[in-house]
Amino acid sequence: MVMVQFNDIVSPDALAARLTINGKKQLFQKIAALAADAYGLDAAIVAEALFDRERLGSTGFGGGVAIPHAKIPGLARMCALVILADPAMPFDAVDDAPVDIIFALLSPVDSGAEHLKTLARVSRYLRDDHNVARLRGASSAEALYALLAGSGTRDAA
Repeated sequence: MVMVQFNDIVSPDALAARLTINGKKQLFQKIAALAADAYGLDAAIVAEALFDRERLGSTGFGGGVAIPHAKIPGLARMCALVILADPAMPFDAVDDAPVDIIFALLSPVDSGAEHLKTLARVSRYLRDDHNVARLRGASSAEALYALLAGSGTRDAA
């Protein structure tokens, strides 16, 4: 089994577990606040960019997972934020299931290919039922970071 790591795009300060979230507006505001704290971004710009992208079509991936993403002016590198919602929240996902894993991706405006590659990497990771189950089992931001940064690797060769 290949261990995917996201320590190149995820900061320990960009994670939250067991949050009660009432709708996309509150979710995007929470993501924006985390982005401001973890990456020094302007929360209003991040929230607006996520809303603008979501208006093009839901980023609800199915299976209780959403991957909201946006390009942020002035951002120097790819950044991710992960929130576990408890209980799952309505999200207009492709399968109409409520969402409890939100893996948000913020990209530099000119990051065309890198944005798509990172989105594909996150999407592949979240298509794996084992990975999704492990994320759902994380009870804290620290546990989430251990999973996402790969420090939870215990698989023998």
